[in-house]
Formats: sequence, structure tokens, C-alpha cells
Amino acid sequence: MGGATARGLVRAGRLTASDITVADLNQEVLSRFAAAGYNTSDNNAQAVKEADIVILAVKPFLAEQVVAGFRDSLEPGQILISFAAGITGDSLKSWLDDGKGGLKCGALFLTIPNIAIELCQGMTFICPVVATQADTDKATGLFEGTGTSLIVNEKNLASGMALSSCGIAFAMRYIRAAAEGGVELGFYPNQAVQIVCQTVLGAASLIMENGSNPETEIDKVTTPGGFTIRGLNAMEAAGFTAAVQSGIRAGK
Repeated sequence: MGGATARGLVRAGRLTASDITVADLNQEVLSRFAAAGYNTSDNNAQAVKEADIVILAVKPFLAEQVVAGFRDSLEPGQILISFAAGITGDSLKSWLDDGKGGLKCGALFLTIPNIAIELCQGMTFICPVVATQADTDKATGLFEGTGTSLIVNEKNLASGMALSSCGIAFAMRYIRAAAEGGVELGFYPNQAVQIVCQTVLGAASLIMENGSNPETEIDKVTTPGGFTIRGLNAMEAAGFTAAVQSGIRAGK
């Protein structure tokens, strides 16, 4: 997610590659980013110095260890944004305690983006943990142009992840299944995937552009006794809606 976000921020025009320092222990990763014009470092403590915003984009089990490695390099004016799913605001505050009743950094956010941020089609959930309105404006402004962002409270972050981050995989599974059906109907696999992807893109665009409910758009293409209603009923008989809802709940 860190790499996808870095590329998305540049693609959106929020920052240039030279504005961003990518920190990683993997030299192959660093070489790829350096070749694209990003600053790189294999030293987290050094990388966070002089940064306005620090993004913690690591697997949750590594979060405490990584924070411990750079916490003493943080400054009161910096914003820390954590992508580490499941790591609570209270945990981060305890790791960042300055011993004087405050934090090593100036503001703290929990944030869940999804992988489509790389193409500026992301869905990003932002939860202020310790932040002023000015801090929140700065954090949300960072993601402007990378898709859609939504301010949520901490208890809704897991739900957002299920709907959006996991939801990317769920949507792709539908695309795969529909494309396989298209091959059965006589299209070549690459044609079927292209058809289904464009159809899904069109469906989402109709809802978002019209500000409508999915059922409203479904009604527009569902003729009494027609092919669409037969297909919808067959999917429901096979448990389509129940299966999707079960997947969403399991992903939380």
C-alpha cells in the first residue's frame, strides 16, 4: 500500500516524486523507486526527519517495531498517518508517548486506503486520533485527487476495510466469474474480461454520476419477462446476495 500510495500521490499531482522519501529494507524496491525519481532510504529514523507527513505503511505485526525505530526522530509539528490495519489509536498513542502527556509527533491519524489509490481511483477512510481541524484538513488534502476519501470514527475503520480494501478483491472475483461465463458463451478470455470490466465500470459510473440507488438503475434495464430479470433471479436462487453479504461480514 505504501508504494501504491506514493505512485498515486504523484499521479494525482499532489506531490512530485522528489517530494517523497520511500523507506524500505529491500534494496530492489528502493532501486525501482529511485529510478522513478523518488528519494529513498533504508533508515527509517533518517527518512522521517524534516518530513511534514510520515506514513506508516507496514504489516500490522511489524508496526510497533517500526515505530520504535523512528519515534525519537519525530518532531511536534509532524503528522503521522498509520495504514497498519487493526492497530488501534490507543496502541499508537502509547508507542508515541513523549513522557510529558503528549505525543512525539504533532498529529495522529488511522487511515485505510485501497490499492486503487495508485490509479487515483481509491477509497480512503481517515480517522483522526489526535488532530486539530487544520491537521485534518492537511491529511485529507493529501489524498485529494486520489479517489474518494471519507472521515470516519475508529469503530468504522474495519467495516470500511471490508467494503473497500477487501472489496477490491471481492469485485475482482465477480469479474473473474462473469468473464468465465462469457467464455462459456463464446468469447475469448481476454475479450470476456474486457467486456466485464467495462460493464462494471459503466455500472459504477451510472450510480455515482446520477447519485442514484443501484435498484433504480437496475429497474431501467429490467424488462418484464426479459433476459435481465431471468439472470437476476437465477443469481439470487444461487445465493448471490447472501454470499456477497457473508463475504463482507467475514472480511471485517
